[in-house]
Amino acid sequence: MAPVLEKQLPGAADNNNEDEEGQNLWTSILSEVSTTSGSKLPSGKNILIFGEDGSGKTSLMAKLQGTDHNKRGRGLEYLYLNVHDEDRDDLTRCNVWILDGDLYHKGLLKFAVSAQSLPNCLAVFVVDMSRPWTIMESLQKWASVLRDHVDKLKIPPEDIREMEQNMAKVFQEYTEPEDATQSSPQRRAPTAGEDEAVVLPLGENTLTHNLGIPVLIVCTKCDAVAVLEKEHDFRDEHFDFIQSHIRRFCLQYGAGLIYTSVKEEKNLDLLYKYIVHKMYDFKFTSPALVVEKDAVFIPCGWDNEKKIAILHENLSTVRPEDPFEDFITKPPVRKLVHDKEINAEDEQVFLMKQQSLLAKQPATPTRGATESPGRTTSGSPRPAGRAGTPNMTSGSPMAAVKKPDPNMKAGAANEGVLANFFNSLLSKKTGAPGSPGSPGSGAVGAGVQGSAKKTGQKPGLTDVQAELDRMTRKQDSMVSANNVPPPTGNEA
Repeated sequence: MAPVLEKQLPGAADNNNEDEEGQNLWTSILSEVSTTSGSKLPSGKNILIFGEDGSGKTSLMAKLQGTDHNKRGRGLEYLYLNVHDEDRDDLTRCNVWILDGDLYHKGLLKFAVSAQSLPNCLAVFVVDMSRPWTIMESLQKWASVLRDHVDKLKIPPEDIREMEQNMAKVFQEYTEPEDATQSSPQRRAPTAGEDEAVVLPLGENTLTHNLGIPVLIVCTKCDAVAVLEKEHDFRDEHFDFIQSHIRRFCLQYGAGLIYTSVKEEKNLDLLYKYIVHKMYDFKFTSPALVVEKDAVFIPCGWDNEKKIAILHENLSTVRPEDPFEDFITKPPVRKLVHDKEINAEDEQVFLMKQQSLLAKQPATPTRGATESPGRTTSGSPRPAGRAGTPNMTSGSPMAAVKKPDPNMKAGAANEGVLANFFNSLLSKKTGAPGSPGSPGSGAVGAGVQGSAKKTGQKPGLTDVQAELDRMTRKQDSMVSANNVPPPTGNEA
């Protein structure tokens, strides 16, 4: 029996070794799975976008998303960013909430931020560089809106204190990034002794308005710098003054700062990398950029008051502590030239309008037209010694000939005019102080009496018509001579 036992013992030992190796294999697989699951990209991260209407909030985030659309949301707009970890081939979505520029909609923040989701949020304040006079007012307004909302969440004070301490720690532990050759974002691995790094104290004006969450200031439309210089006489001093005020605001909230331009696609990749670095702790290798005035980038923790003071060396006409709105003022509205031009109306159109206006107005009586055609020569300005000449006077029946009563028919009007004309001639002959035997007065009087007696005869009407035509042709010359007709051959 003993030899048999000796032969079975080695086999039993081999089986035990195989079982142990199997268990170790499963243990290693389970530990690897648990480690991998713990290193996956977290979900539920939120980016809160604040800014004025027209500042480019939606366009900026749509560009980061990889889609170009000009749709503007209303109230509380939702987008998302796809975040890819190439090391572990992991993909997740980062929620993006864009609040409307009208303060009326600030109550909608309760749908985007809760007490549980606040630690996983990044606040982004968007300001418009094409309207630099609105920058500081906008930053103060939206920071106050976010602070009021956080206060309403009723988070326990110890949790708020812990979040504020984490923000201060991140700010203090900032170090200059090391150059790396990776083109894609990489998860940053903690280094040995990182917790034992030397922590510098915060400045006097640093993190005085700690919100407990990371904050980023994004200046959009930085391509407008050239337009401000050309059209509104902005100088480097103006842009240094603007940057100084923004950076001091960033120190108070522990925020980063970046200048972007969707039109020129400036710093958009840098913005995306910095966002995923702050949200998912990806490795970030870009240093601060403060040389170009339209492409500034200052990460959280890099800046301090001494570095900001370098900008103050270029200020000559303004002091750093001067109010922002006193130096960066809104330029007066310059209307285009063609808005002030008055286009001349076409001549023919103008004349037609005047003609229509004159036609609507009542007829204006001419000189002497107010006098009745049947008045005697006593009301006529013609000299008394010339009554024998049947000239046209201010009280002559020519006015009646030209403007008959519209209520009368055409035939009746003509007959009335002729009757008045003949009666006036007869009255002039009988009432004239001239000698009845004078050649001119006698001839005319005889002709008039003959025509008056024979009004129905054609020769009498022809003489009257000829006399009317002659008086019409001389009307203008008679008026210019103060209604005094020139002497005729009958007046000797």
